[in-house]
Amino acid sequence: MNKIHLQSKDHHSYAKPNEARIKHLRLNMEVSFDEKVLKSTATYQIEKSPSAKEIIFDTKDLEIKAVYVNDSIEIKSYSLKGKDEILGQALHIPLDTTTKTIKIEYETSPNAEALQWLNEKQTASGKPFLFTQSQAILCRSWIPIQDSPSIKFTYEAQVKVPEGFLALMSAENPQAIDTTGVYSFNMPYKIPAYLMALSVGDLDFHKYDSICGVYAEPPTMEKAKNELEDLDKMVAAASKLYGKYKWGRFDVLMLPPSFPFGGMENPMLTFATPTILAGDKSLTSLIAHELAHSWSGNLVTNATWDDFWLNEGFTVYFEYRIMEAIYGKEYANMLALISKRELEQEVKEMMADGKEEDTKLKLNLKGRNPDEGLTSIAYDKGYFFLKRLEELAGREHFDQFLANYFDENAFQTMTTEGFITYTQQYLFAKNNIEEPDNLFDDWVYGVGLPDDMPQIESGLFKNVESTLEKWLVQKDNDLLPDSAWSTHEWLHFLHEMPDSIGVDEMRLLDAKKNFTTSGNSEIKTEWMLLGIKHNYKPIYPELERFLINTGRRKFLMPLYQTLLESENINKDYILRIYEQARSNYHYVSYNSIDNLLGYQPQK
Repeated sequence: MNKIHLQSKDHHSYAKPNEARIKHLRLNMEVSFDEKVLKSTATYQIEKSPSAKEIIFDTKDLEIKAVYVNDSIEIKSYSLKGKDEILGQALHIPLDTTTKTIKIEYETSPNAEALQWLNEKQTASGKPFLFTQSQAILCRSWIPIQDSPSIKFTYEAQVKVPEGFLALMSAENPQAIDTTGVYSFNMPYKIPAYLMALSVGDLDFHKYDSICGVYAEPPTMEKAKNELEDLDKMVAAASKLYGKYKWGRFDVLMLPPSFPFGGMENPMLTFATPTILAGDKSLTSLIAHELAHSWSGNLVTNATWDDFWLNEGFTVYFEYRIMEAIYGKEYANMLALISKRELEQEVKEMMADGKEEDTKLKLNLKGRNPDEGLTSIAYDKGYFFLKRLEELAGREHFDQFLANYFDENAFQTMTTEGFITYTQQYLFAKNNIEEPDNLFDDWVYGVGLPDDMPQIESGLFKNVESTLEKWLVQKDNDLLPDSAWSTHEWLHFLHEMPDSIGVDEMRLLDAKKNFTTSGNSEIKTEWMLLGIKHNYKPIYPELERFLINTGRRKFLMPLYQTLLESENINKDYILRIYEQARSNYHYVSYNSIDNLLGYQPQK
């Protein structure tokens, strides 16, 4: 095998890629909404070392029906070993010197963790809907796969769905419903398993230009196409910064509200939450974030989930640079300051909870669910580290460094240690820049936040603070702007509200801005957190509706956490809401909230 394939063991996968690995996947899949299963045949082209005796796949709750080698020779000597709550089971398939392909016939479980099956009442179109969420290690619950970010492969697929539905994947996609219900897909670029994606629903397509468009359910399309009309500008700005966009198309799929994340960077087809549809493009930095992943993550991928910051820290940095290029430096500074505030708060909580080790950029997630690495450390501490490197090198040198980094490592994986070496050679040494003592020890391997955190200022936020100070004294709503402030300014205004305010102040603000019924999910969440803390009763009907109908974990976790901490809320009230809401959440969300609430679902 080529030396470039040699790598250290990923402790979140059973695979042994130095012995045998997949290089191309061909899927033949039928989607059954009635049974809530995928009935599939997966055929893999493999490469192996001369001494390889077996190939190992990751699986979780899959029913393996048959295994073949070289397309047609059925073998019975495969085995499923172990059963780990997080990792699932290892599927061992014997090899000999003649083995070139493996074919597996299988069926998913109705409770597959990656899949969410939505009924007619849970969608805008009033028709069933299916979507997957493979990151971090859930792909193994819908495809037998070597589920490590370090193992990349190309794929093709044929998917059969019920009549009247459109199927989409992280691949070259159709743009209209086919009356046969059969769709073909091709992904010619190497991707890891966590970027495998499938969605099936009643969907329309709106084209912006030759590479950008948006898919959405018909009732959502008008709002979605208006909100995302700057897609082409984002792609142009990103390409100007760090090199040609290498994935062919950049389309966005607007999913139903139960989607657990803001977005998922599935190549060629970013998945997005409808909670970004604020009506004023104020939350579309999320799309810039997913676009940035087309370079950081999809192109150059973290080798293991311990190196997750290499995906997310880079992407936040890149996201803010895209937003700066389109909307200006002051806009990007507001985003960075909100990140800094959230980072400082989370680090404080983690240190208080004895989780100091998880405040390091380089994580140790062995024996744990890699979703535990989904904190502001990877995203925001990672961003500020790269911002620090930019300060040390100067923006011109740093931009050239990043452009080279993405180009020279395209379609490969990167470890934290590999990035450090690359930085020392091609940023510091190449440009004769002195590397500060303990830079990497403090930022990458150190706990908490370093002393040399970049300082960022926002004149707009200072104006917000001045306005808030006057309003707290005068209680005069005429001091508040009617429409001039952005979402980020209002978020800052609400976050800076002192603990001393009470119900009277909240009622006064609500009369001016109607925060309780806001259509902006970020503002609504910040407002409801204030309302819970101060027992502002008008929020509770809207809070229940929001918790039941929104699946985005970013909003759900702090709301449930604050409800739990409130002296005014009975836990029975929280559980009553959760029992109504849980079936609307994806596994990624309800797994976290089950743990938070100590909730035991009935078997």
